[in-house]
Amino acid sequence: MFCYSEISQHLKVFCGTANQRLAQEICWYLDLPLGRADVGRFANQEIRVQVEESVRGADVFIVQPTSPPANDNLMELLIMIDAMHRASVKRITAVIPFYGYAKQDRKTKGREPISAKLVANLLVTAGVDRVLTMDLHAGQIQGFFDIPVDNLAAQSLLARYFFSRKLNDAVVVSPDVGGTARARSFANYLGVDLAVIDKHRPTYAEVTVMGVIGNVEGKTAILVDDLIDTAGTLVEGATALKERGAREVYACSTHPVFSGPALERIEKSCLAEVVVTNTIFLDQEKLNQQVGNRVKVLSVAPIFAEAIKRIHGELSVSELFV
Repeated sequence: MFCYSEISQHLKVFCGTANQRLAQEICWYLDLPLGRADVGRFANQEIRVQVEESVRGADVFIVQPTSPPANDNLMELLIMIDAMHRASVKRITAVIPFYGYAKQDRKTKGREPISAKLVANLLVTAGVDRVLTMDLHAGQIQGFFDIPVDNLAAQSLLARYFFSRKLNDAVVVSPDVGGTARARSFANYLGVDLAVIDKHRPTYAEVTVMGVIGNVEGKTAILVDDLIDTAGTLVEGATALKERGAREVYACSTHPVFSGPALERIEKSCLAEVVVTNTIFLDQEKLNQQVGNRVKVLSVAPIFAEAIKRIHGELSVSELFV
């Protein structure tokens, strides 16, 4: 655990309501109290923010993933940034463990928005000086900002977990061609082979597996992705791997969005275990009631705490990107 005496008294960590538990864990690793801020709603449901301690001249970090409900959580973050900016802080870093609105990062059809760029503009306009995030859905989103962006990776945390499991004859599988680079890096970390699922989307909500590139017969497959939304891709991929002879299928992902039927699909699937992180708040008790012990949650608090300490101390954070 870090020593508070080694950290400047001007470092302050605040949070919105999206993932207070993660913010508290980060503060525990930093040996800092969580900053006092009253974040609530007016009678008409507009967001109300009151910072309840002096932040003049402080280096402020605001922990707030823009996970569902994305609109509320994003507005909370923007209003907190504005409050800090008007309270004469020295610097504001938005700690966004999960960066929402990232799926529309480019135009694939006519008359589409680039929502990820719009969110970047909103954050900068609100007054943020730096962004600290994890496993962006698309790496090019960093280029949407004209301010520093640190994109941390959960890969080493997830890979260490599977390494400790000592799975026999494992193979890492990318659920689509687009995630091949991520899966290859994961496979290299574990020292195992790589396979890729060739999938097709007839519509945005449908997934069809066309084939599997690589040998999975008799192996323990580990599906690797950056996020799990409705779990359609994940479950279809796991089924295809079992049909092609995989002995067991595990899955891991940084961001457990778990929208709509996701947990029900996981519960009914052939997946042995799904390993995620706490970038998005999950109620462990409710989770266990729905899927038993099939979802394992790992904490990214130590990674974010170390990054915050390094940013505040003007030290390199590049070694945390792997």
